[in-house]
Order: sequence, then C-alpha cells, then structure tokens
Amino acid sequence: MYVRDAKNREEVWLLDRIEEMGLDETAFRSRDYVVAIDEESHEKAGFGRIRIHKGDEESVCELTSIGVLPEWRNQGVGAHVIERLVEYAGDEGFDTVYSLTNAAEYLAQFGFEPIEPAQLPDSLRDRLATKQENIQPDAVPLRVAVDRFQVPGHLRSRFKQASAGEPEDPEPEEGPEDFGIDPDEATYKYDTGD
Repeated sequence: MYVRDAKNREEVWLLDRIEEMGLDETAFRSRDYVVAIDEESHEKAGFGRIRIHKGDEESVCELTSIGVLPEWRNQGVGAHVIERLVEYAGDEGFDTVYSLTNAAEYLAQFGFEPIEPAQLPDSLRDRLATKQENIQPDAVPLRVAVDRFQVPGHLRSRFKQASAGEPEDPEPEEGPEDFGIDPDEATYKYDTGD
C-alpha cells in the first residue's frame, strides 16, 4: 500500500467517490488530491485533499475531502492519506493545518485540536459557515501544528497489512492523455514518421 499524487485521468473516479460519500467538492482540482493504492492489485483504497486558501495577509491550508472506500476502512488507509497531506503542507511552508469536519474524533488521534470559529483565519471562518449550510451541518473547526502531527503505531501496522476483496483492473501505464496531450493532434519534436 502506498499514497501518491492523483493523476488527471482519476478526476472522474474522484468526483464519483466524493459524491457517493457526500464529501466536499468545492473548487475541485485533481492535482490537490492524493490517492492510496494497493501495490499488488493497484486498487484505489482512499483519497484526500489539501486546499490552500490564498489571502491578502497570509495563506492557510485546509485538510478536506478525506475518503476511504468501505472495503478498505479500519486498516490505516485514511491515516496515511492524512499523513501524506500534512507532510505536503509542511513542505509548502505551512506550520498549521486546519480541518472543517464532522470527524473531529477521528482527527483527534493525530493531534488535531478543536478551536473556536472566531480563532479561524477569515477565509476559513466564511468557509465553515458555507460548509455548515450546504454540506456538513455539524462541521467543527480543528487544527494541528505540522510538527505535532503523528500517526498512531497501530494504524501504521494495519496499513502495512491492508487488503480488500476482489481487486480492480491493474492501473494502466501513463500515456499522453495523463499530461493533457491529445495524441491525435500532437506533433512530436523527434517524430520519425514511423
């Protein structure tokens, strides 16, 4: 099992899973997502997103739309998706990651702590109100310092042993379409005409 950046060809798959799970697809961009993949079957097990809100004074980082397929739950998949996203936030220079969620208890095991809505940066305060009105009425604000985030040992062990039912088709090799290239219209610098 490993977690990698989402690919362009996975947009439809991501949007379908987000809709099935009733998650937030606001300002959807597949490049903001990561996907958990089983190494043997190449089956997708879960996904998540970091959304960066650029502000006049400072930018803030939000963890959102974390989903694990039912057959992969309780095996540490979500924990590793979240870990990858928090690492990414740290690499991008963020000290704090916020989440506006109805899964506060789940995130607490990683070090996320509840905060008052008034403590949120302005962009997230507005987003919380919108999210509570349209997507998750019971969403609450949480935050974690990137350097205080941790994955409990039992979730690391489960992730190493994770498995599901029947595997999907193996993940296809990357092609020109994965990079936004139309192979029927593209010309290639070193095309030999063969």
